[in-house]
Amino acid sequence: MSRGVRFLFSLAAAIAAASLLAASLRRRAQPPRLPDQLLPGPMAARNRSFVLWLHGLGDSGPANEPIRTFFAAPEFRHTKWVFPSAPNSPVSCNNGAVMPSWFDIHELPLSPGSPQDESGVLKAVENVHAMIDREVAGGIHPDNIFVCGFSQGGALTLASVLLYPKTLGGGAVFSGWVPFGSSVIERISPEARKTPILWSHGIADQVVLFEAGQAGPPFLQSAGISCEFK
Repeated sequence: MSRGVRFLFSLAAAIAAASLLAASLRRRAQPPRLPDQLLPGPMAARNRSFVLWLHGLGDSGPANEPIRTFFAAPEFRHTKWVFPSAPNSPVSCNNGAVMPSWFDIHELPLSPGSPQDESGVLKAVENVHAMIDREVAGGIHPDNIFVCGFSQGGALTLASVLLYPKTLGGGAVFSGWVPFGSSVIERISPEARKTPILWSHGIADQVVLFEAGQAGPPFLQSAGISCEFK
């Protein structure tokens, strides 16, 4: 699958994420009340939401910012967006070339049996959790926080949502994969198991094979986590 086709899929993923997030925020909507500027600080913060969008291998946060234009529903009026960029690191599947990468990838295409960089994934998860914690400390409730990611960013999204100690608003994985083994399941808290997950995967993806995506829902079910797979 060419980079252009995968980018078009990322746009389709954005539309799917928009529907997921809007529906989730709509379910949390309260009866009509005072405008936010007239609410006490904690109440105004509770009415906000936060979306963290994680890009794929070799990409950047700024290059993904146009995705937010798909989120025009009223539910996103008070949404804060963050599009971080991965650090530059050598990547094994690209002969050690240095590029933006959340963690190492040993081979492409990725299949269910591909070797994983679990230690690198867990280090990246710590950084994502730090970003989430800053928003929680600023008053945004965890159930109004959403993590979304494409390809490598989708794998990091899954890991970050599963290992966060609290229930989040949701996680959206687009053409991602399970980036660690079953031993991690015992580290998933009861609260994290309640976070809803949307997983979409292109059947023609030749970089992260469709079979790698299909392996996700059974893994999550074994951990007692529900997942909507498209």
